[in-house]
Amino acid sequence: MEGGNPLSDRRSVEFRSRDALFNVIPLPPAEAALDDSGYSLHGTDADAITCCVGTPDGAIGVVTRLSPTVVWVMPTGEVDTSDARGLPIYLSGCGVTLGPIRGAYIRTDAETAGSPVGLQLVNVSLEQGRQILALLADALKRGVAEPAASALPVQDTIDEAERIRAILLAISTAGNKGVLRRMGRTVRLVLERYNAETEQLEWHAEDPVADWGEAPYDIDVIGHNSAYRMRLEAGAPDGQRFTSPLPDVLFRIRHRWHRRTPAPAGVRVTFHHPLWREQGEMERAVVDLSFSGMCIRCRPEDLLFPGLLPPLLELHTPDGQSISLRGEIRYVTSTRADGAVLCGLSVSPYSSDEARWVRFVSQTTNPNTCTSDVQEEGLWDVFTLSGFFSLANKSSQEFDALKQAFSHMAKRAAEVPQLFCQAVWPSERGPEATLSIMKSYRHTWMGHQVAKRPGKPALKGLEPGRIMHDLYVRCFEHPQSDPDFRWAVAYVEGLNPWIARAHVRYGERHMAANPELAFTRKIHMMDVYTHEQTGRLHEGITISPATSAELTLLTDHIAHSRPSCYVEALDFTRDRIDMRAVQGQWNTFGLEREREVLIARRNGVALGAAVLELGQPGTNLYSLLDMARLFPLSDAGPSTYVALVDAARRWYAARHRRSFHYLCEDDGGQYVQDAGIHAGPDPYMWIISAKLIPDYLEHISEVSIGRRSAPNSRQG
Repeated sequence: MEGGNPLSDRRSVEFRSRDALFNVIPLPPAEAALDDSGYSLHGTDADAITCCVGTPDGAIGVVTRLSPTVVWVMPTGEVDTSDARGLPIYLSGCGVTLGPIRGAYIRTDAETAGSPVGLQLVNVSLEQGRQILALLADALKRGVAEPAASALPVQDTIDEAERIRAILLAISTAGNKGVLRRMGRTVRLVLERYNAETEQLEWHAEDPVADWGEAPYDIDVIGHNSAYRMRLEAGAPDGQRFTSPLPDVLFRIRHRWHRRTPAPAGVRVTFHHPLWREQGEMERAVVDLSFSGMCIRCRPEDLLFPGLLPPLLELHTPDGQSISLRGEIRYVTSTRADGAVLCGLSVSPYSSDEARWVRFVSQTTNPNTCTSDVQEEGLWDVFTLSGFFSLANKSSQEFDALKQAFSHMAKRAAEVPQLFCQAVWPSERGPEATLSIMKSYRHTWMGHQVAKRPGKPALKGLEPGRIMHDLYVRCFEHPQSDPDFRWAVAYVEGLNPWIARAHVRYGERHMAANPELAFTRKIHMMDVYTHEQTGRLHEGITISPATSAELTLLTDHIAHSRPSCYVEALDFTRDRIDMRAVQGQWNTFGLEREREVLIARRNGVALGAAVLELGQPGTNLYSLLDMARLFPLSDAGPSTYVALVDAARRWYAARHRRSFHYLCEDDGGQYVQDAGIHAGPDPYMWIISAKLIPDYLEHISEVSIGRRSAPNSRQG
């Protein structure tokens, strides 16, 4: 069982140069558009479009899906699809017949009677493309066509009064828009505030509501990345003012994996039509964007349709950057009053531009924050003043040796968004707060190192909780740009009120609902110093790296003793136990990341295992990536733990580490004292599926700007 990221389904074809790209335009239809492209048709009788093959009167059935590249037909009789030659195809509807258009049969299920028949259209001319899309536009107007690819929203019900209040308070603070509906009429409105004294919602509508009659009213409002629907059984309209009580129930509709935000003024995209290059280069304004998509303002004559695959889109930013993307058209609106059509695309960057794309989108979607390279000066003071260094009973002097490495990584993090995001919330005082997230395992990003300066910046209108909200949104949206993202982990101090609300309670609630999507439990994070060898001989015990069979034995033990999300998130599957993939990714950028599995044996029999991990100095001030875990491989396993800890000391010392963490997941016992392991904090290990990230960010809105008091935050 794994978390999910829709980016993982993307195509990975790369063009090595602009010339190489243009040499393949126009693309073959199968590459220029998906075979499920275009529009689904459900017209009957006079509203139907029929398909003929061979001659204009050789009808084979009614068209169920159509685009300028593909036709799917529900046959009215037996169809011989064995002919692989190009055939003349005719399309008829609304008194118009188009053709002949060249095409050939594709992917048909000849063994199943009455199954659809597919035809790939070949060498469709520009004029034929216009005619096909005009036919589809007419079907859309008559309500007998819809885009072939349309994801259904996910809906759930929220009936907890405190959560409803927090959600709506956060929406009012953000100033998000909504729509009021009654008896087929609509009016746009904004939730201005929740009045705690009267326990009423106060709305402002674009048009007067007083003449709309009595309740009930249906209202949809936009949250962080969800739409909420409510039914108000009572309300008091007064012109453009409207007050109502809190609803008893909210219905949440998840509408996007990635939150979209308006594009900065002047952002444009240029591209060529993949089918008809004679249209020349098109330059269109970008309306909004996210890590995985954008909306652009186009013209009807651009002849764009769902499923079309532009292999190169060049995004031009106001500061002169040009970022190369590949895309897929997902929807095209009907012509608007201004003569334009809006076109939605899913996009992904070419590997050479991945870092610039992630930085651009991150800053666009989170303008209140910045990266650590911009605000590196003063970050150390934030950790000092926040009390971060006093966690785990340590002093700031103990961290001085890491100051230079931390400063170096603060600059590198912005250069390598594929692995890091160190977000900072700046003000006139300098950095106000910071939060980081890094790719620690193959499919996992680790949130860490949050600190907030005491007091409040002198910013007018800064609502309580806004700083932490913005940092969490930036950091936990960041890994959504990674196609491999499936899990988020953290080690958090549950005694802190903010951490308890933001992490622990959320994890516990979802673990109870579905333990395959979330896991949280208290553990012991102890300290081991490499110079403190026990001096014991450990007679009869031999220790060396694990063999292939022993790795299988270890991963089988972990799979049977730990939840599936623990196994998947921390790379304890058999194919990822060596962490080779993520180690290679870190090494590509000149950074340390390593895992070694040591096995303790007696008379050749494996008894216990130590899993040792290493990370680049400065990535975390508490060196969270330098951690060891111990696992028994038999009942006698714990008897080898002291020997394994001494072997771990030698392993870390050889890599110039003065200490490392032992992550103790059992009750400890005598071996802890015998091995000279020092007590440390007892954080919660926190794991959630990437599938929960949109919901988690809604939760962050609820517990930050949806609450009255600002959080005080420190985390290791």
